[in-house]
Amino acid sequence: MKILLFALLLYAAGLVLTGVGSRLASRCATWCCALCGLPLWVVGGTVVAMCAALPQLMLAFLAAGLSVTALAVGTALAGAVTDLGLVFALCLLRQDVVVDRGEFCRKCALLLAACGVVVFFVRDGTLSYTGTGLLMALFVIFVLQSVVYQYRFVFGEDLKLMHAHAGAPSPDKAESYGARTMMFPAMSIKSSLCNLGGTVAGIVLLCAGAGALLASAVALANLTGTIQAMWAATLISFGLSLPLLAEVLHHPFGSVWKRFAERCRIYPPAALPMQMLNSAILNLTLVLPVSSLMYRRRLPVGAQFRQYDVPLCIAMAVVLLVPPLLKKRLYRWQGAVCLGLYFLYLAAALFAPVAGA
Repeated sequence: MKILLFALLLYAAGLVLTGVGSRLASRCATWCCALCGLPLWVVGGTVVAMCAALPQLMLAFLAAGLSVTALAVGTALAGAVTDLGLVFALCLLRQDVVVDRGEFCRKCALLLAACGVVVFFVRDGTLSYTGTGLLMALFVIFVLQSVVYQYRFVFGEDLKLMHAHAGAPSPDKAESYGARTMMFPAMSIKSSLCNLGGTVAGIVLLCAGAGALLASAVALANLTGTIQAMWAATLISFGLSLPLLAEVLHHPFGSVWKRFAERCRIYPPAALPMQMLNSAILNLTLVLPVSSLMYRRRLPVGAQFRQYDVPLCIAMAVVLLVPPLLKKRLYRWQGAVCLGLYFLYLAAALFAPVAGA
């Protein structure tokens, strides 16, 4: 009983350290890039986009390095399912989501391509080196695509905005880019050193939090006699999404966290849905291949991931892609369908786990 309680406390500490560390590292790293003179559209298309999946990347990196492959793969794939089926779905249901149609369709197509690579190259239960290389190539395409979109977004070039419901007023395209993003600090030695120190401190906290989450998940799996994939699909993926859910549901988690989260925000609140789509893509095209490289052998991908996680990602991507292609708009029922698929996924992971995951 004491060991179980300790594992739960370790899990809670890991969530706090991961949430604080990832946001501190993301904010300060973004500031450092801006202080180095990189254009905002370059920073937005690279650092800001990749920071969305930073907790999953660190956790999977540590898990693969310690040969806990079930948690490494589960963090990537279950993270993608949670980003789409929970956070993005709630965004569609609760907010007036406004996205660029072309960028949204391209990102959904990229997600489908990544899922196709995973399906084709894990048929024997391991991710082949060819599959790892193709996923990394898709990651390069993702970065280039994000940079181009950010450039068009900054200068308002040919944006075709669509809403989650009909009759919504069009956003002001002439609104300044700075009004929709964070304000960068003035260039100074003090500011540069503070942000560099904040980046290092954030990475340290993130590593400690990821290690605590990894240890707690392994301990809980051993204590309960369950497979590690179940904990990756539930406590790990849901815990990492809690700060994002607080933003969607407008629940502050307390005044201290609210002030910290607002100071560390690296994208406007309206951009959260696209950031979740980006995070799902990065889980497949960055987190998964990095785990494969860190494992230094063909990465085992269990039967549960092949039967539950990847098909669910494909189904959600299709649900999100088809209406914008055919009707040129989003619908709230897409969020309801994705949320329903997510609950089916949780039920399957909890009550019908597949052996060998």
